[in-house]
Order: sequence, then structure tokens, then C-alpha cells
Amino acid sequence: MKKVIMFALSMLLVGLLAACGTSEDGKSGSGESSDKKVLTMGTSADYPPFEYVDSAKGEEIIGFDVDLAKAIAEKLGYEIQVKDMDFNGLIPALETSQVDFVLAGMTPTEERKENVDFSDVYYTASHMIVSKKGSGIESLEDLDGKTIGVQLASIQADKAEEIAETVDMTVENRNRIPELIQEIMAGRFDAAMIEDTVAKGYFEKNKDLAGFTIEEDETEAGSAIAFPKGSELTEEFNAELLKMKENGELEELIVKWFDNK
Repeated sequence: MKKVIMFALSMLLVGLLAACGTSEDGKSGSGESSDKKVLTMGTSADYPPFEYVDSAKGEEIIGFDVDLAKAIAEKLGYEIQVKDMDFNGLIPALETSQVDFVLAGMTPTEERKENVDFSDVYYTASHMIVSKKGSGIESLEDLDGKTIGVQLASIQADKAEEIAETVDMTVENRNRIPELIQEIMAGRFDAAMIEDTVAKGYFEKNKDLAGFTIEEDETEAGSAIAFPKGSELTEEFNAELLKMKENGELEELIVKWFDNK
């Protein structure tokens, strides 16, 4: 009889210990757990103010695109994890399911649309030719015989090759925007083509730089969110993006990040 009683008490004790280790909803009692699905955002964090790291404040990737992604995701019930990589690796990352979407100041060109889907354009900017002050480069014609740098796989790379058909210049690629600026300052590049909003950030940091904007058809520019072909996220994000345009939330983010324009 004593063995039976001891066995029963043992089973009761095991049950009590198990109950102490589990919350009412079946989750661990050691802390709260989120039910939100985590989406991975691919970006290239070398493109202030769209996405960058302010090393003076920490290692977190911040910027206009990050804020936009978080705002849309919150409305849809998602959490965002940001993954940094070279710009030319972003579309391959979508195609191989390494990321769920890309927000990186990416222009929805016809060539890119063959491989990925895009949201509506959320921001429109222009191309700028950046060079050292006193370089004498003040127009496209001044690039004749010069070497110009562009970011690999960017819309500026395509634009530079287009200009090179009529202007005798050499086009060279680098993976990241800071590399283009370094090459200019070192005298290896005569100039670089960078999005105007991004270029203005470098002008503030380096007073030895100058530049001019390339006049072009507005339909050639603009940034959109990229998704894998057939992703349901495209329609979901587009719906929230439209609401943000209509209620002024998108404009608030633009003012926050681009008020130096």
C-alpha cells in the first residue's frame, strides 16, 4: 500500500512541476512569445538615407526604406528582419528564397520585372553626376575621355552605359556607394553617377564634392518594393502602400528622411 501511495504522490508532483513550467496558452512561462510571422527584408545598407548604418549611434540598419517596411509590416501583422547584402545580390536572393522582399531604392526596370514582381513606385528621384570640386565636369559632354563609377547592377549602371553610347567615357562598377566616393577622392574615378538624394548626403559630409542632376524622363526613375514572382505579399503591401499615400503617412516619412532636399 505504501508503494502505491508513494507512486501516486510522485505522479502528482510530476504533474505540478510540468504545470509550473508552462503558461495557460501552452507557451513557456519564461517570457512572452510573438505569434507574428517574421519576414526577411533584403537591402544594401550603403545608401543613406534609404538604408544605412549610423555607426555613431549603433550597428542597426536604419533609413527611409526600413521605416517604410516596418510601417507596412505592422499594419499587416508581420515582423521584419533586415538582411544586408551587396545590391547585385538582392534579386538572386529573392529568386532563391533567401529573403521575402527587397526594399533598397530599387527601380522597377523591364529587365528586372522579368525575374521579380514590384509594388507601385513609392519614391521618385533623379540621377546625379558627382565629382571633385574644380574638376570642370559640369555637363555630360564634360565626361568625354573620363572614367565614371557606378554601383554594380544599379539603374545608374544602365544609365551610364546608355550615355556611353554618345559620350566617349569609361564606365567602371563597384559594389557599394562609399567605394565610388573613395575612388573619386583617390583620383581613380573622375566622377560617379549616384541617385540625387543619396549624393546630397555625401555633399554634406565632404565639402570637396560637387555635382549636377541629369535631366530625364520621370518614368525612368522611381523606387519600388521587389517580391518573388507570384508572391501574395505584392498585393498586400501595395494595398497598405496606397493607404499610406492617401492618408499622408508616406509623405511624413519622406519629410522625415528627405527634408534636406
